[in-house]
Amino acid sequence: MTDTSGDWRSLLVRWSQEWADAQDGDGPARDEEPMRTRWLGFPPAPEDRIQALEERLGHRLPPSYRTFLAVSDGWRHAGGFVWVLAGTGQIHPHEDAAGLSEYFPGELDDDPTPEDQLLAGMWERALQLDVESDAVYVLLDPGDVDEAGEWAVYTWAPWHGDVPTRYGSFRIFMEAMYRQFHHLAVSNSERGGPVFDNTTTRALDASVTDARLDALGGRYEQAATALADAVAFGRPRAPGLHDQIRRLLGETYLVSFRGLTADPAYAPEILPVLAAEHARMRRDGDLAAHNLPGASEAIRKAAADVLRQIREGTYRYTADGPFGRAVEEARELARWGDTDAAWHTLRAALPDWRPLGPEHLAPVGLLADPLLGPLITPDRGRELLATPRAGQPGDTPPPTADLDPPGLAWLADESPGTLVASYRFLLVETVAPPRLPSLITATATTSGPTALNAPATPWDARMRFRAAESVPPWADTALTAVGRAGPGWSFAFEARPGGSFDERRFVSPGLAASRGTRTVTVWSEPPRDQRPGLFFLSVAENGEERYGFTAHGTRTEHRGPVPESLRFPPDGPDEHRRHERRTLEALTTELGVRLPRFALTQGRLHTLRTRPWNRAPGPGEAYLTVRFVPHRP
Repeated sequence: MTDTSGDWRSLLVRWSQEWADAQDGDGPARDEEPMRTRWLGFPPAPEDRIQALEERLGHRLPPSYRTFLAVSDGWRHAGGFVWVLAGTGQIHPHEDAAGLSEYFPGELDDDPTPEDQLLAGMWERALQLDVESDAVYVLLDPGDVDEAGEWAVYTWAPWHGDVPTRYGSFRIFMEAMYRQFHHLAVSNSERGGPVFDNTTTRALDASVTDARLDALGGRYEQAATALADAVAFGRPRAPGLHDQIRRLLGETYLVSFRGLTADPAYAPEILPVLAAEHARMRRDGDLAAHNLPGASEAIRKAAADVLRQIREGTYRYTADGPFGRAVEEARELARWGDTDAAWHTLRAALPDWRPLGPEHLAPVGLLADPLLGPLITPDRGRELLATPRAGQPGDTPPPTADLDPPGLAWLADESPGTLVASYRFLLVETVAPPRLPSLITATATTSGPTALNAPATPWDARMRFRAAESVPPWADTALTAVGRAGPGWSFAFEARPGGSFDERRFVSPGLAASRGTRTVTVWSEPPRDQRPGLFFLSVAENGEERYGFTAHGTRTEHRGPVPESLRFPPDGPDEHRRHERRTLEALTTELGVRLPRFALTQGRLHTLRTRPWNRAPGPGEAYLTVRFVPHRP
């Protein structure tokens, strides 16, 4: 609704008439004249008065302020907190009488930004426009000029506390104050004031309805622009719709879905999203106290219940119809690590998604699902929003790139987002992931030999592992993430193993697990702190090792008929990663296996504790356990 025509009079007349209609008749004495005349302005300033002001100031006024004065020599009620704005007779240098330059931007460092430099000098050179206000400074800065000759306007109030707000020109400032007037008038109307209804509000409400249809048709950028405008004007439906777009784009700041959390039709979709963010930020207190002020008892109870589910990892997003069935299929894929296939399943079903009502434009609740939420990156959020839904016509966008690289070689990468450090894993052929516990789980666990732990992030799984499980101090058991490693294979993977490889005591869990099938065991430790790198490989079948090798620094010992492509030559620290990558690539080619990087680093997977990767102390052997206890003075 921004007026870009340059016609001040049309904006100011509309503003004045809407302001007069919004008053309840009990305003201060200064409002009597604008109420009677339905005009917030003053008589126009003649050209000679404007020129005299420019001579006094030593500046030619910026175009938008100059043309404003020719329509109205000053203004009343510029928004809700500036009651009189200066005309030609009241504008004067600010000169920083309050010493605000000490605080904004504060003491400049050795390499200040251009923005900080501008703000540092603004307080003394700016012209003050506020005449009467609620302690609000309105400053016109002749030192911050754009290519059109417009001067920036800065506003600041001590009760607001933030850094000054910058507007690119006086025109932009006044348009913002017009929107602020609308926003406050809507709030006053909702509290029982005069009904705020006029041509502008009706046009904005129509734009909100159109924007929702645009969003459903995949035109989310166009919709977001219209909704953001309506939000700025305080239109009641706009925030809930706009926040759905913002949240799917990865934005969380001030996303509250206002108006939807208290509606029983939408709360089941919206509350989990707020609860998931509440839990992710590890905020104290309940969800209602932080996000739902004034909520009913029923909503507070529902919020507490969904927050409990989110924290326990038991929340499940559901939907009706074909899309709901796709959600269940995608969840089953994601929980075994096939997150790209899970996303493909959701994406294909998006046209079948149906909203819960007229305030709903996308399946934003997916973001709260512990398995499916991590799949929706900002890029995929854009793809979701760009896909036509609910039977609306539109063009299907090109798919975003998959997140998982093929094969195993990514384990040798040292780029952000990879595991980088040491790792070990088992691959088991012709065994589905749910059967892995019976083959490789430790016998000393409290959870039993055939149980998989609930899906968890790597961090949460490790914390639960340390808190809940106990094993003999000598035992090097692994908390492994479990999933599918390609057609016919399952994996059990541990990043950054708790133990170190000791060839004298090492026992491969893959040997026992290979009875009736084939297993691959890999343990890798990169060179670090003068210690040589390690790469261990063992391929076993029917309880026996068929071939393998141990590469430790410059020494490599091969066992059995190791294929030429898998041989790991002796190396130095600079060569270890290169040989590791080549071996992992050969394993991928030889076996057709893969490990899902995204699920292992950012998703949630089932976990299990393996049997020890080392043997128990033998006769005459001993072990030492060292425990560090924090000192308390």
